[in-house]
Amino acid sequence: MKSLYFTADHEIFRRMVRQFVEKEVTPNAEEWEKNKRIPRAIWNRMGDLGFFGINYPEKYGGTAADFFYSVVLLEELPRSTMGGFAAAVSVHSYMAAEYIHRFGSEDLKQNYLIPAIAGKKIGALAITEPNTGSDVAAIRTKAVRQGDHYVINGSKTFITNGVFGDFVLVATKTDAEAGAGGISLILVDRDTPGFSARQLHKIGWHCSDTGELTFEDVRVAVTNRIGEEDRGFYYIMECFQLERLVGAIGSISGAFLGLESTLSYIKERQAFNRPLAKFQAIRHTLADLQTELEAARQLTYYTAWLHSQGEPAVHFSSMAKLLTSELAKKTADVCLQFYGGYGYMDEYPISRMYRDARVGTIVGGTSEIMREIIARIMIDQVGYQPVSERLEKQQETNTKEFAPASAKEEKVIPLPKTAAEILQSLPERFLPENAGDWQTVFHFDISGPEGGQFTVNITKGKCSVESGFKGEAKCIVNVSDKAYHDIELGKMKPEWAFMTGKIQMSDLAEMMRFTKMFRRLPKT
Repeated sequence: MKSLYFTADHEIFRRMVRQFVEKEVTPNAEEWEKNKRIPRAIWNRMGDLGFFGINYPEKYGGTAADFFYSVVLLEELPRSTMGGFAAAVSVHSYMAAEYIHRFGSEDLKQNYLIPAIAGKKIGALAITEPNTGSDVAAIRTKAVRQGDHYVINGSKTFITNGVFGDFVLVATKTDAEAGAGGISLILVDRDTPGFSARQLHKIGWHCSDTGELTFEDVRVAVTNRIGEEDRGFYYIMECFQLERLVGAIGSISGAFLGLESTLSYIKERQAFNRPLAKFQAIRHTLADLQTELEAARQLTYYTAWLHSQGEPAVHFSSMAKLLTSELAKKTADVCLQFYGGYGYMDEYPISRMYRDARVGTIVGGTSEIMREIIARIMIDQVGYQPVSERLEKQQETNTKEFAPASAKEEKVIPLPKTAAEILQSLPERFLPENAGDWQTVFHFDISGPEGGQFTVNITKGKCSVESGFKGEAKCIVNVSDKAYHDIELGKMKPEWAFMTGKIQMSDLAEMMRFTKMFRRLPKT
């Protein structure tokens, strides 16, 4: 079938991956599921075949291929008939390694990304905690800086590759009072003193190790931090879109595999002297199912294309993840039903697909979280509202916050109301002690009646704002007047605005540093 997305070279690669999976992985499914572990040799083998380096530069051992080669790989992994195998590979290659590649230092890339691509070191991503679930900003694991090291204390749970992996990227609080703005990502080696892991037992994904991790005075060098301090939440939000897209690709391809095996079964299985495939109820149910699956697959392909074009695609990634994971669960249930009692037996792969598909609506953001993201984008529940009387009442008590730091007189700066006024108030809110000798130029393109184009210049411990674009910008920010107003006045969380694409910037790291240079306006 002709495709808008796949070329002849993609299909050659598909045959290569399928041959590997069917010959070297699938025959071992029962053994690996029983042992609850994927042998180290298969990781090495996949590294040798280049499967872990598809998205990464050649200088780190990758091939820098286009993203649809990754789509091919992710579509073929479910042919192992082990959801845990596909999950373990995905977490290693598209999550743990991805953070190092995008935000890690060159030393971390040399010491961890290169061996990860080669299949010599296995990575994990540790965000979820026992009492936080999907609320990333509420994590409690802490990292206290002591000189050139962090000392980490806390726990994580439901961590894929967390037991037998070689390193873990840990989301931890480095500023306990800053909420989402105080989270950092720190890489911890498996053999670091004070780090321990206990394997959890699950109803599905048996071959993948899922761990509960404990950190007791774990001492890690500051050089193991991924990116800048206190920027971890934003890194996580940015990478969540790829994680959800990867999950969608795996869900829909696994569902198609279940449908494929069921079609073969109903053509052979007899009831009332004729094949099950001749019963209208079964035929029409599967026809409906294939139609739904194909529609979901095309949505997923389009989302993958958006990702390949560098688009954040929060809306489409959330929709694809929601639709495909729910459909995979439905498909496994319908297909098992048509196997009858045999579908409930362990020796039939459909039983494994059934229990493996169930977790798809939980991992990577639950279906409820996906629906809320979609609803907020679609309905815009966090949209602009006029300044209320409550704001006016708060103004008197908050005006002291806007007085120049050096001023001793009683002169105060009125609370700005429009987006343009808020931006022009930056020099009065500037914290030179935070800037040090940092120099930067920002271009703000604020759309809407209260907006305009502005240049913000920080140099020699001073901040200035000019109308229009002046000079070469290190970071270009695009945002509507409504969204900028709501962010500054505390009516919309910055991380939510970033995650949903309401604010876009050309340099995320530069922008995150910029946000720490100013006193905040009072929340409305």
